[in-house]
Amino acid sequence: MCIAVVFVLSLFFPIRSQAKPVTLTYSNFFPSTHVQSKLAAEWCKEVEKRTNGQVNVQYFPGQTLTKAKQNYDGVVQGMSDIGFCLFGYTRGRFPVMEVVDLPLGYPSGVVATKVANDVYHKFNPKELKDVEVMYLHAHGPGLMFTRKKPVKTMEDLKGMKIRSHGTSAKVVKALGGTPVAMPMPELYQALQKGVVEGGLYPIEVNKGWKMAEVVDYCTLDLPISYTTTFYVIMNKDKWASLPDDVKATIKQINKEWVAKHSKAWDESDAEGEAFFLKKGGKIIPLSPEEGEKWKTAVTPVIGEYAEKVQKKGLPGKEMVRFTQETLIGYTK
Repeated sequence: MCIAVVFVLSLFFPIRSQAKPVTLTYSNFFPSTHVQSKLAAEWCKEVEKRTNGQVNVQYFPGQTLTKAKQNYDGVVQGMSDIGFCLFGYTRGRFPVMEVVDLPLGYPSGVVATKVANDVYHKFNPKELKDVEVMYLHAHGPGLMFTRKKPVKTMEDLKGMKIRSHGTSAKVVKALGGTPVAMPMPELYQALQKGVVEGGLYPIEVNKGWKMAEVVDYCTLDLPISYTTTFYVIMNKDKWASLPDDVKATIKQINKEWVAKHSKAWDESDAEGEAFFLKKGGKIIPLSPEEGEKWKTAVTPVIGEYAEKVQKKGLPGKEMVRFTQETLIGYTK
């Protein structure tokens, strides 16, 4: 009798079985030892924890799933569900977000991250419509590092081969150097073998990527220091397939991780500087007069960007103005 009742009730009130956990793949170009990679790995664990195991994330650091330049397309095409890389590796593809990378004199990762997210939310770029943006963050001041030859003036830089990408490549050219595009994982050997004579990057790279072992000088070009915006994105279809409660949980985690990444950039900058000095590196500040020369030299890069995107139907001048004013607002 009881069995019959249970059977009849089950016809009207089906017993819900627990949903099978969703497994996501996460591709990151940073090596597993880098602090930004460790934060990504912690994000994966946090998602698993707060979704009570509804979502498992398989983490692939160090370009083991997709290469740096393939990272974005890898997410769009479903080679990975989540990707962590930077916009600057595919120059011209993300015209709105490129405004953040202009040489505007960024003082820290915290400030650069705030500016990057403000630009994203203000202009809601169509260039990112084919993915679900988890969050964005940006590193501290990008500076000039060289091997063997110190750079104290623009004249010293003339003809030197400097690793750079995206907007920073135009900065190198404007200063008289020769830009050489390559992703960060290739820079160590390129410096070691003399393929390039220096690179533009944040000071944390000296420890995070061990670059202090192959460079000798840092030119403290803060008047034109740039940043690079990093993205964490998810395949749009995969995101849409997740339950609403899971999406809400991930969005909350994303908000928390923005602050973690920006803080980590600044903390690792301090560690990178200490490591650089420990390895015998020398820091060369620009004189006020020389700093003004460098600012004047890169000003056309900013104007050229505004004109270029304006021709594409984007509000280039407004974007530059907004970014500059936002940066000033955070540095007062």
